[in-house]
Amino acid sequence: MSGRALLMWDEAVTRYDFGSSHPMDPVRLALTMGLVRAYGLDKQVDVVAAPPAGDSTLRLVHRQDYVDAVRAASANPRAADIAYGLGTVDDPPFAGMHEASALIAGQSVAAAEAVWAGEASHAVNFAGGLHHAMPGGAAGFCIYNDAALAIARLLELGVERVAYVDVDVHHGDGVQAAFWEDPRVLTVSMHEHPRMLFPGTGWPEETGADGPGEGAAVNLALPAGTGDEGWLRAFHAVVPELIADFRPQVLVTQHGADTHFEDPLAHLAVSLDAQRAVQAACHSLAHEYVEGAKWVALGGGGYSVVDVVPRSWTHLVGIAGHAPVDPESVVPSSWRDEVYARTRELGPGRMTDGRTVAWRSWDEGYDPANRLDQAVLATRRAAFPLRGLLP
Repeated sequence: MSGRALLMWDEAVTRYDFGSSHPMDPVRLALTMGLVRAYGLDKQVDVVAAPPAGDSTLRLVHRQDYVDAVRAASANPRAADIAYGLGTVDDPPFAGMHEASALIAGQSVAAAEAVWAGEASHAVNFAGGLHHAMPGGAAGFCIYNDAALAIARLLELGVERVAYVDVDVHHGDGVQAAFWEDPRVLTVSMHEHPRMLFPGTGWPEETGADGPGEGAAVNLALPAGTGDEGWLRAFHAVVPELIADFRPQVLVTQHGADTHFEDPLAHLAVSLDAQRAVQAACHSLAHEYVEGAKWVALGGGGYSVVDVVPRSWTHLVGIAGHAPVDPESVVPSSWRDEVYARTRELGPGRMTDGRTVAWRSWDEGYDPANRLDQAVLATRRAAFPLRGLLP
């Protein structure tokens, strides 16, 4: 197996553009790639582009009538059919929507294929992680569910155990739904509590379909306002034990940057430094529990498109490429010039928020009156016994 990492990138993914007033501004992708280049990470990984996902691939998750509806809206946005979730405030149609969405999906599928084939140990597609799209409809800024498609392709190739870990602030509902009945896929989502945030799902009691799928879904719903220490404590109290038990053949992770305290669409208070710590933890889990360290890392949400997203996902690329960026490093001035040219904003000066990363281990005990600990307990009690683990 090659020890090199892949970075999936095609400039055309920036055509995934819902319009100037939409929070998912594709400039976040362009600025991320610009920062990757400014740090020379494009020389530490193999930057490759894959073709768009074709209909036969899209049908691994999505219904053909939905794909046809996306294609029709792509050719004529006025023809968007709201019955398929197209034409809503979250998912307004735009010319070329099918092509841009299929291209992003193609990058994630190709990343999974390459990792499974041993062409690389790790692969990153930060344009991916569009985890809300359902088999028959768009949702939450997501047209095609590239994460679910990558996993479905792995299953088609014969993989028997895939773990999916989603740390976006929003519940990874579309991926969970795609594999709700499938014990070959363990989905773990850590997100803000569904009482507070779209999509309103991801309760601890959502543990998979009765029968073989029971225990295949794990949901950790965190209270609003959770900061670094609580977020990291929750992650380490749940995720490593599940991965160690499941022993996936491939680990797929989704790294939405919208948990950050500057994100305008959610209510967690996580820093860039904590996001980087979880990225590093996922990398370590791949090396410790996955034969060949097969790891596919995806982007996701993130709507602080200058200050947060590019730095977070550049750290992800550096970690996957075994060339981590020093958090204390000064951001290259060439990139800050690019930020100003594209946005008329001043970019951040360093690759850190200046936070010290620390958390208290679950093994040291818990406080049943603490809201964060209550959330962890709810998850462990609902899901762990279904997997033969102590709550």
